[in-house]
Amino acid sequence: MNGYKRFLLLSSSPRRREILKMTGIPFRVYSSFSATERIYETPLKTAVENAVSKILAGCEMQESDELALAADTIVVIDNQILGKPKNPEEARTFLKLLSGNEHTVITGFAVRLPSGKIIKGYEESGVVFKDLSEDEISWYLNTGEPFDKAGAYGIQGYGALLIKRIEGDFFNVMGLPIAKIYDILLDNNIDIKKMAGR
Repeated sequence: MNGYKRFLLLSSSPRRREILKMTGIPFRVYSSFSATERIYETPLKTAVENAVSKILAGCEMQESDELALAADTIVVIDNQILGKPKNPEEARTFLKLLSGNEHTVITGFAVRLPSGKIIKGYEESGVVFKDLSEDEISWYLNTGEPFDKAGAYGIQGYGALLIKRIEGDFFNVMGLPIAKIYDILLDNNIDIKKMAGR
């Protein structure tokens, strides 16, 4: 069906590495590239097109038996995109905004074949936060966890204590909707589970 042996993961995210390791799919990481991230007319287009930008910025490192993979995860509330907070004050503002409310996590992804063809897609999940007290917000800020994450939280860490429920793909909220990526590649006659050698 295909002769690919691994992913070239164009990301510095430890969460994305963790998800790929969990599935047993081989990969190597390349993150020394510079991609221009933009805000487009919709959050969905923003996530997908920024993933494509990462693919185009890093694909010169792609080998002939690799699938290049990039993703961009954003947090959206009331059509406002919450990126990575620039400072503790902005992180506090984000967490107050999320407190007691539902928001959407969108991960856009792009996979580049060695031929140059790019397959792209996205996944969306709903996340509902508990009502957070000022003490809880201050405690979470003091963990240091919010500062390198979209929306100022990580669901797989201390941030799990802040979540009331999620609707949809948990791994999408972590940053890589691997089941959706598997399905969309299978639709293109690429079976990535065969790379796991099982």
